Amino acid sequence: MPELITPLSGLLIWAIAGYILGSIPFGMIMARVMGLGNLRDIGSGNIGATNVLRTGNKTAAALTLLFDAGKGAAIVLIARAMASEDAAQIAGLAAFIGHCFPAWLRFKGGKGVATYFGLMLALAPFIGLIAGAIWLMVAGLSRYSSLAALMAAGWTPVVASLMGYGWLFALSAVLAVLIYVRHKDNIGRLRAGTESKIGSK
Repeated sequence: MPELITPLSGLLIWAIAGYILGSIPFGMIMARVMGLGNLRDIGSGNIGATNVLRTGNKTAAALTLLFDAGKGAAIVLIARAMASEDAAQIAGLAAFIGHCFPAWLRFKGGKGVATYFGLMLALAPFIGLIAGAIWLMVAGLSRYSSLAALMAAGWTPVVASLMGYGWLFALSAVLAVLIYVRHKDNIGRLRAGTESKIGSK
């Protein structure tokens, strides 16, 4: 954990700001703007880039990925610039929670993978790149986006500790647990061999 120097009231403000930004459902926005229908009725029903890709619109999927990652990175960088590292981590965590549990979608949001990578790249670019490399390797070999996300999130706390980023361990571990919780159904389908592969409609 970074040194706690921001007052509790300040951390609360950054948590609220992170939650609000993180809860913007860019996948649903892109689907509506591009006339792709309601994402809840497509594929897994998820609001993230992987499900947007199942519509066949790669541009919409790419923009969803960019914006979902961008909101995680943006709030981290803003909090770091205006406050401190502890505020940046709290804001990043709140953005992730906001994406997964947005109040205006009855707390039924996405699985947070793009937002996770965005905030990790902003917090520690080197660790974020390693996490991304793990995702790419597993996804390339298995064609399972969910498995790639689980492996990347699970290994990131270990990598952070081994590479001298101990201050990032607690946050990355909490994020990993949340990603595993959000992928509970995917884990079941992976075990059953029924999980959809990248690019499937």
